[in-house]
Amino acid sequence: MKKTLFTPLFVVAALAAHAQTITVTGRVLSASGEAQPGATVLQNGTTNGTAANANGEFSLAVPTGATLTISAIGYATQQVPLNGRTRLDVRLVASATDLGDVVVTGSRATEGRSRILTTAPVDVISARDIKAFAQTDVSQVLSFQAPSFQSARQTMADGTDHIDPASLRGLGPDQVLVLVNGKRRHQQSLVNINGTVGRGSVGTDLNVIPTASIKRIEVLRDGAAALYGSDAIAGVINIQLKDDSTGVSSSALYGQTVESDGKTEQVDFNVGIGLHERGFLDLSGQLLNRGYTNRGFADRAPLIYLGNNSGNFPNGLDEAGRRDLKAQDDALVAKNGFDRNDLRVGQSASRNFGGFVNGGYRLGAGYEAYVSGGATYRTGQGSGFNRLPNQATSSDLTIYPNGYLPFINTTIYDQSAIVGLRKTYGGFAVDLSNTFGRNELRYDVSNSINASIPQRVGSRNPTEFYSGRLAFAQNTVNLGATRRFTEVGPLATLNVAFGGEFRYDNFLIGRGEYSSYAYQGRVIGTTPANPGAQVFPGYQPQDEVNKSRTNVAGYLDLESDITEKLLVHAAGRAERYSDFGGNVSGQAGARYSITEGVALRGSIGNGFRAPSLQQRYFTSTATQVVSGSDPRQVLTANNDNALVRNAIDNATQPGFGVGALKQEKSTNYSLGLTARFLRTFTLTADLYQVDIRDRIVLSSQFTTSNPTVATILRNTPVSAIQFFANAVNTRTRGIDIVLNERQRLTNKSTIGFTAAANFNQTTVRSFNSSSSTINNDPTPGTASLQNTLFNRQQRVRLESGNPRSKIVLSANYTYGIFGIEARSVRFGEIQTADADPARAALDQTYSAKWISDLTVNAQLTKQINLAIGASNIFNVYPDKVAISPRNDPNNFSADPNLSYASNQDNSNRGRYLYNANQFGFNGAYYFARFNVNF
Repeated sequence: MKKTLFTPLFVVAALAAHAQTITVTGRVLSASGEAQPGATVLQNGTTNGTAANANGEFSLAVPTGATLTISAIGYATQQVPLNGRTRLDVRLVASATDLGDVVVTGSRATEGRSRILTTAPVDVISARDIKAFAQTDVSQVLSFQAPSFQSARQTMADGTDHIDPASLRGLGPDQVLVLVNGKRRHQQSLVNINGTVGRGSVGTDLNVIPTASIKRIEVLRDGAAALYGSDAIAGVINIQLKDDSTGVSSSALYGQTVESDGKTEQVDFNVGIGLHERGFLDLSGQLLNRGYTNRGFADRAPLIYLGNNSGNFPNGLDEAGRRDLKAQDDALVAKNGFDRNDLRVGQSASRNFGGFVNGGYRLGAGYEAYVSGGATYRTGQGSGFNRLPNQATSSDLTIYPNGYLPFINTTIYDQSAIVGLRKTYGGFAVDLSNTFGRNELRYDVSNSINASIPQRVGSRNPTEFYSGRLAFAQNTVNLGATRRFTEVGPLATLNVAFGGEFRYDNFLIGRGEYSSYAYQGRVIGTTPANPGAQVFPGYQPQDEVNKSRTNVAGYLDLESDITEKLLVHAAGRAERYSDFGGNVSGQAGARYSITEGVALRGSIGNGFRAPSLQQRYFTSTATQVVSGSDPRQVLTANNDNALVRNAIDNATQPGFGVGALKQEKSTNYSLGLTARFLRTFTLTADLYQVDIRDRIVLSSQFTTSNPTVATILRNTPVSAIQFFANAVNTRTRGIDIVLNERQRLTNKSTIGFTAAANFNQTTVRSFNSSSSTINNDPTPGTASLQNTLFNRQQRVRLESGNPRSKIVLSANYTYGIFGIEARSVRFGEIQTADADPARAALDQTYSAKWISDLTVNAQLTKQINLAIGASNIFNVYPDKVAISPRNDPNNFSADPNLSYASNQDNSNRGRYLYNANQFGFNGAYYFARFNVNF
């Protein structure tokens, strides 16, 4: 009986639902009647939509009372109620406003604003911009398109070869917060501990996100810790994933440098799937295979086989003796076929497999569920410094009679997932979400040796090692609510947002295999051989770490159009960390319209950055080559280590007496001007100042040449130590300027121009040290502990290791099926310095350079696009490292007791400065890209 009654009721309901749905057909045209292929037709408030065909025609099933939103690039968006109509022809009016201008980052208002109508500056990089030129990963795309963002690939820097350090507004990689769909993105597991820009920092690996999955990137250039929490001192990068409900797109790219290396092969895809008019599922994937490049120069070591101390002349030889020994060594080089181009100075080899998903679904009763996330698997190979055949303590000459070039092989696993539920309660849009992310970095070493393992008859020492892994995981639960009120007393509008967050962080270090770190007693003459796998000794059992912490936060965000001319924004946030305590941040911003097209905006606020778990607990012993000397065993000790925390007068275990890490605190100021004139031009100019107190840095290396350090390290098998400390206070000042012009010339042609620039200056204002050991060190001169904590080399790297200016000039023009994109970027000068003030003659300034890119494309059919182009079309390289008389191997009259190598780049044996660079050193790069869209 129940089945009999249920069946007719179900049929009636289904017929009623079908009767309420109609199919609407029509055309999308320009004001003059030109068809607009690719125009988007969307049911308002849903993801149900379609795209116009080559004739501008469309067909879409919608409810009878629906409102359609019709949009196309270069035209003003229209919203048209159907009111029962089944045929609709729409004529769009040309507009200078780009669809990507509306931003959501930097405000929790329910409605986005144009980027010139916000209280803080925001750059927008669209999916079209990402595909316009040759760059294939996110950090490089941003570096060449956003003047305030800087990232250059590093070389011979261990794990930093494979995860690019990036900065915003001249600040550190860990002082910019990354969001995906507005949710906090987890950091990388890697700590940058080598001599590169960003040394001592822990950033976010942007390159695990496939570019095919990105709808747009919003770069908020303002301190935003009061809105989003820790790390947002410099600003926020919000990556918005594609949310298409229809269509399939794919692209394939092939390119290589003018030197026929650095081969790049990229294939990606994106699929948008509609879910029965109730949601969408967007799938993206990418395969990227990148070859290594080598711009090394001939090794300038005077002696390859017969020297000591990494190729120097023995002490005490006169000029004639040095000439004679050099002749003998050159004969051995020729006999053995030794290649003096024995370094690999360039980008590492890398292979990246990644996939992302983004989806949403309306469950009914006002609930909407959403999900996004992805997984990436990336492998890479980068080289270290080569070991010459005269470096017996770092080699096994029975295996490597001519020396060897060791390799660090990395495997990066990255996973993330965001799940959430939205619903409106009492006028408040409520959002509950959980965000999980994990990044793991595995190290394997090849073409290497543990020189301390004795040679055994009948067996061969290993040349490959597993050196251990790093992993960082984060889980964030967030509950937020927002509502927009109108006409609240004297206020035209009031947007109220509030919420709370709970976050869990975990960091671990896993040990390597025994042979990767062991010391097994081999002695060369009277000198013990170096322990562990050369180039990257494995993490040892005492290095293993598995540490966690939690954080609880609450926030309040208010935004109001006080009048039609005045917009005011205020935010506050309180946080409590389980490992170091709490923090309160606040921010206030305003925008005032002077005239219809001109406005002033500004903000003031305080922020903070919590010390990362990686900075608190990372520890390792690594082999480093410094100043052309033999490899040195360097201990990076965590802040809880007794060597760091105890004082020198502690009889049990003396140490440096450094206090526990605490949060960095910042104060941000900005003042800007926005303008729109001649209908198509927009201008923004924003001054800023960021003061940071107790900035966390990785100290310079304290070596046993200092008697106090020798006392501290007397029971350890290392000759140098470095550690994290809240060592400096800095001030960063700058200005961002962006001028845009974009317009449609005719129905067949469009043109656009962008001129953007960032000028910044960071200065170290003062030094901090609560350590009595460091402050009271009796050692005079430049070797004192106080000077070593943050030496002049470190200071110059922090202040001038990244360009202090960048200018981006770009233009694009389309006519019919053809298009051209041109861009030129000026990377400002950088500087390096020697650690020792007495050797200031080795300091060098590397001049500014212009890098020009060009792309030509043709829309062969509606579905197929072909693009060819070049990056760095004029084959520009940075300045070379200067050769001074003391490191010229042909200058036999130079003091033989001086190393031939400068301290600038460890051994000065490469053609270009490897540890700080403006734009890399690959030279010209040519590519072709094939795009397919359905």
